[in-house]
Amino acid sequence: MLLGVVYLFRRIGIYIPDFIFSWQMFLIALGVFIGVRRNFEGAGWLILILIGSIFMINEFFVFDQLRRFILPIILIGAGLFFIFRPRGSRNYIQFDEGGTNPKAGVSGEDYVDTTSIFGGSKKKVFSKNFKGGDITNVFGGSEIDLSLADIQGTAMLDVTALFGGATLIVPSNWNVISEATAIMGEVKDKRIIANQPEMNKTLVIKGTVIFGGIDIKSFK
Repeated sequence: MLLGVVYLFRRIGIYIPDFIFSWQMFLIALGVFIGVRRNFEGAGWLILILIGSIFMINEFFVFDQLRRFILPIILIGAGLFFIFRPRGSRNYIQFDEGGTNPKAGVSGEDYVDTTSIFGGSKKKVFSKNFKGGDITNVFGGSEIDLSLADIQGTAMLDVTALFGGATLIVPSNWNVISEATAIMGEVKDKRIIANQPEMNKTLVIKGTVIFGGIDIKSFK
């Protein structure tokens, strides 16, 4: 709707800067949209805004003088973000009434927290009370093997995949619900499910997938 209004203004002669119609502005607007939808949690929305802003400044404001500094700026910005970000989105952790400590019976092994940048990682989860976790892949990938894990109720897994992907090996009897936002990417459940999934074992996948994918598989 906003794009249509701006285009209409331009058609009737109202001056609209050229950068409004650029692919950089599209990335920025997309980042803001995803951030609003996800209450500005995770990294996907911020990465889009940073990339769009840097390339917009380079092309429209400093006239390509920033080109040789773009990659170092992106790497430094990404590094600072992953150093100082909170460990995981924490929306998958169930806390006690005080809000500071995880509930009784929950340990660190019940959560998964991985970050892969220009690389890959593999992790096996053996928890019988899996609660979820946070997975971030930027130009990289990860494989999380949950085939020997179990869920008591609902677990929430937050996945950010930018030019990367994640493979989740999930038991065929789990109920998997995808609420992830996929842009030029996809979330695909490739499991062979013979029977009705168990509703008391539900894995909810949230997050953002941009030019990447999430594959859900099982050994059976």
